[in-house]
Order: sequence, then C-alpha cells, then structure tokens
Amino acid sequence: MKKLIFTITTSILLTGAIFTSCNTAAEKVDKAEDKSIKADEDFNSAKDEYLADIENFKKETAAKIEANNQMIADFNVKIATSKKDAKAYYVEQIAVLEQKNIEMKVKMDAYQESGKDNWETFKTEFNKDMNALGEAFKNFTVKNE
Repeated sequence: MKKLIFTITTSILLTGAIFTSCNTAAEKVDKAEDKSIKADEDFNSAKDEYLADIENFKKETAAKIEANNQMIADFNVKIATSKKDAKAYYVEQIAVLEQKNIEMKVKMDAYQESGKDNWETFKTEFNKDMNALGEAFKNFTVKNE
C-alpha cells in the first residue's frame, strides 16, 4: 500500500512539474522579444556612453592644446628680450614644441569612431603622447640673459 501511494504521489508531482515548467510557444516568443528589446536598449546606452566619452575627450584635448598654444605665445614674448644667440636656440625649440602640438591636434581631429576597444587603445596612447608633450612644455624654460 505504501508503494502504491508513493508511486501515485511521485507520478502526480512529476506530471505537475512537467506541465508547469513547459512554456507555450507564445510565451517563449514574448521572452525572446523582451530579451531582444533589452539588448537593443543596452547597446544603444553603451553606444551613447561611448560617443559621449569621445566628445568629452575631444573637448579636454582641445583645452590642453589651447593651453599649449598660450604657453607658446608666452614663450615667444619672453624670448623677445633674450640675447641673439640664445634667442635662436629658443625659437628653434619653440618651433619643435609648436609642431608637436599641431600634430597632436591633427591626430585627435582625424580619429574616426572604430569601436570601444580601438578607442581605449587610442585614448591611452594619445594621453601618453599628450603627457609627454606637457612635460616638454614644463621643462622648457626661458631664462632672461
């Protein structure tokens, strides 16, 4: 008797579990559509963040390049009072810094969107180059002789 009750109970539980776990085709389609919509929203959100990051970085870079241009103008004013032989050296060094600054601006302006991984690589390399240029400006001093 106990075996019979156990067998019937097990059969009922298994049958109930099978029926409750089965989804209709319509439910499966609805779930798939929901996942698809969520994936599209996530993709659009990530793309918007990526584009905003690029735009912010371009603004920050433009500000740094403008600050470098201001330093170049300041250096040119300072070297106007330098001796002739020192002035030639400073003019040459300022021209080199100015050219590097222009190259950095061109490099930033030429960047085309090509995926988040490429953007992160570009941004890392660009920051490294920009920091090196910033150090060059800091290390460049004009001494009035």
